[in-house]
Order: sequence, then C-alpha cells, then structure tokens
Amino acid sequence: MNIAELHQLFLLHPNVSTDTRKISKNDIFFALKGDNFNGNEYALKAIEKGASYVIIDEKEFAISERTILVADVLTTLQKLASFHRQYCDTKVISLTGSNGKTTTKELINAVLSKKYKTIATKGNLNNHIGVPLSLLDISPCTEITIIEMGANHQKEIAFLSSIAAPDYGYITNFGKAHLEGFGGVEGVIKGKSELYDYLTANGKAVFMNADDPIQKEKLDHYVHKYGFSTTDSKFYNITMTAADPFVEITVEGTTIKTQLIGSYNFTNCCAAIIMGTYFNVPLAQIKKGLENYLPDNNRSQVLEKNGFTVILDAYNANPSSMTAALENFANLKAKTKIVFLGDMFELGDTAHAEHQAIAELTKQLGFENAYLIGENFFKVQSDYNKFKTYDEVADFLIANSIQTGATLFIKGSRGMALERMLDSI
Repeated sequence: MNIAELHQLFLLHPNVSTDTRKISKNDIFFALKGDNFNGNEYALKAIEKGASYVIIDEKEFAISERTILVADVLTTLQKLASFHRQYCDTKVISLTGSNGKTTTKELINAVLSKKYKTIATKGNLNNHIGVPLSLLDISPCTEITIIEMGANHQKEIAFLSSIAAPDYGYITNFGKAHLEGFGGVEGVIKGKSELYDYLTANGKAVFMNADDPIQKEKLDHYVHKYGFSTTDSKFYNITMTAADPFVEITVEGTTIKTQLIGSYNFTNCCAAIIMGTYFNVPLAQIKKGLENYLPDNNRSQVLEKNGFTVILDAYNANPSSMTAALENFANLKAKTKIVFLGDMFELGDTAHAEHQAIAELTKQLGFENAYLIGENFFKVQSDYNKFKTYDEVADFLIANSIQTGATLFIKGSRGMALERMLDSI
C-alpha cells in the first residue's frame, strides 16, 4: 500500500494512536518501536480495542486484513503526515529555539485563534514523532497550523522542516540548551538556524526578533522578513512597560497586561503580536488573546501555597533560561525571597562549569537563601545548602521550617520534577 492509498484510509478514519492504553474506536494504530518496547506486539490488542487498522513492520504480526505491513512504521507515519499537510489547505507556522518555544506557541495560538480556525502542537509533542502526529490533527477547516519543533542535535530541525513544509517560521532565541548533543553554543545556532535555511531556500516568510544580533545578522539580506524591535524604527515597535511580576506591554498606544511573569516572556509576547498584525488580527483581539492566556504545566506559574507565593518554573531548565529567570526574580519586589534550583541536564562536559556559574550568579544577585538540588549542583563550590536528591531537601524542609510569607522561586530540568516542592512547603 502506498502513502496515497493509506491517506485515503486515514481520511475515513482520521484519528491516529501510538499507544494502546489511549486508543479509541476506529483509530489507526501505528506500531512504533522504542528502546524498551515493540509496538508490533500490541497489534492484536489494538484491534481488540477497536482500531480500524494497525500499521506494522514485522510480518509475523499480520494477523488480519486490518493489519497493514510496511517497511518501517515510523517512516510511514512521517510520510503520511507530510502527505496530509500538503493535501490540506492550511498555512503552517513552525517555531523552534532554545527557550520559550511552548509558551510562544501557545501565545501565537491564543492570538491567531481570535480570527482563524487554528490548531497547535499539543503540549510539547515537538520531535520526530510529535510533529507528524500534530500535522495529522489538521482538519479540512484548519486555516492556520502552529507547529513547535524541538531538537537536541543538528539536522533534526532540517528533517522536521522537510516534513512540516512551513510557510512561515520563527526562532525564539539561541541559548545554552542541549549543549551535549549540539556540540556547544555554535552548534546550537547552526542547528536551530536550519529552520531559517529551509524558509529562505524556499522563499518563505520569516518572523524575527530584530533586537537579537544573531537573527539580525543571519537575515540581514533576506527580503521576506517581518520583525519586532524595541528601538529600530524599521521594524514593528513594541515596548515592555512593566514586569513586576507580570509583563505589561505597550503597542500602538495600547496597553496589554499579561498574566506572564518574567521579562524573558516579553519577546514571546512580541512574536504573537507581530504574527497577529501580519495576519490582520485587530489589535483589540490581540490584546484579549494575550491578556486571557494563563500559563500552566509548571511554566512560570504564580501560585499561593500555605502562606507562600510560589513562582513555579519547573518544566525545564538550561543555563540561559536559568540565568534569565534568576535575574528576573532578583528584580521582583518581595520582602523575603528563597531560591530552589535543580540540576540542568544534557550539558555534557560543560555541566560542572555551568552549574558552578549558576551558583555564583545566584550569590552575585544577592539571594541569601538558596537550595541547590541534584548531583551536579551538589558538586559545586558554594556556601548554599546543597542536596544530592529531592528526598534529601524534602526531609530538610520537614525538619527546618522556612519563613512564612516568603516568595519562593523553583526551577530545574524536567527530570528533577521540582514541582514536588509544593508538597514539601
């Protein structure tokens, strides 16, 4: 069966599943393989749970006419997604970057959905499996599709771009993320810029932060660019008027009061504004979209818990995002501030130096009370309290109460799961 024939089946059964635990009746089940599982082994279970078809790549599991044998299930999923994207009459916006991808994606969707029928990557399904699954969510009525692209090594964004074939693109920033896979900051810039390479090679439009020197240099001679700036009159001017704690923006005389903390979220909002203006969303609707957006899923959330104000930013962390968040927290007006920092992952040989730098920055910013958590932070030279594991800091907090009424900042990589701190305060 070729991809065009499989697509005809997909149009009749337009729901895809890769997990039999979440399968619904009439889904098409793709039997993907992983390091610790073989989806082919679940073919019978998928059929028993009501799958219309099961895509397999091992002949021994071809148990009925509802199993379709292909050379490689993952490749077939990716080709089907690419075919469907081209089949549908939708505009695709792709975005990548070191920090802020998911928040920016959500903000763009909040703005554009005020005028258009949109879909956006669910959660952070932004890899070689997530991007195809997101593209297969496109329906005949979808006018704009917003696709987030993540990567931890070079050539990955190029590959995802070949699948999504974006009409527009945006890079949030270039920072110290996934240094191990990219081979350093220059590798990050090269890898993320693969989105630019695709867009410029195909004459597509690029949205940009014109205040970012890297973006400005790389797009200097490109014609189809639409940027925002706080100072350069050649681009769309947007101003941040406050960030204590919530970001407030002025654009064309209109004030936008967001529910996002951190000056680092300013450019994320700007990206949504510039795309809204490009697609002719009225400024009043852009304002409404941004002001109504409420962050969740451990991303820059402001919570009240047992007399504490908690800034929970525990979804992920790298040296760039950690630095920006700490500097922002230092500038907030609060009587007592306490910092909880968890290890940053995927830093390779730079791990010790980067954790040491963050510990020193925390001290330089004047934080008297900080707790460093994880094997990497435990090795740094610092007079702050250090703990190898979350359990150790949890036990410490049980035995040693912290000042009620304090403002707490919690940030670490996803594997640290520091949202658990909420149970310990």
